[in-house]
Amino acid sequence: MEEFSTEEAVKEAVENAEAMTEETATEEAEATETTEASEEADEAKDSKKIFKKKEKKKDKRDEQIEQLNDRVMRQMAEFENFRRRTEVEKSQMFGNGAKSIVEKILPVVDNFERGLATVEEGADPFSDGMLMIYKQLLTTLDEAGVKPIEAVGQEFNPDFHNAVMHVEDEEVGENIIVEEFQKGYMYNDSVVRHSMVKVAN
Repeated sequence: MEEFSTEEAVKEAVENAEAMTEETATEEAEATETTEASEEADEAKDSKKIFKKKEKKKDKRDEQIEQLNDRVMRQMAEFENFRRRTEVEKSQMFGNGAKSIVEKILPVVDNFERGLATVEEGADPFSDGMLMIYKQLLTTLDEAGVKPIEAVGQEFNPDFHNAVMHVEDEEVGENIIVEEFQKGYMYNDSVVRHSMVKVAN
């Protein structure tokens, strides 16, 4: 009985020693893992610090690049605005110049009309020649964008007509133009000269 109990005691002691050895090995492994994890964390922190330092160095360059890009974009936008403004100014200058020339030509047209009003068509070769020149002048003006303003029989419009006389006439409607004293003209969409008219009612 004593021998059996001694063997059991030896087995228990061996098992306890093995269990203690396993626990110690597990604890050592856990401690090693913890140490390695802390070392990795320290390395990550160090690398982050280095990366932050590098980022700070890059940030200055990035800021300079952004500033230069912004400056270039602004200059390009300003140039585009300048180009558009210049084109608009050029077209306005051309329009104003053409309008000025048309204003100077219109009295010549008026004189042609006054002269031809006193002559019958086909009366003599000279008047026929003047009529042909007058028609050619009107065609040229029309091709350049100069058109006469409709007046007689139209409703009075202060944007196109200049009323210099007023008459009461029951046969005509209200604000209707009954007579034109001087023909008005438009160049493209702008009025070069208003029509001088007589308005009824």
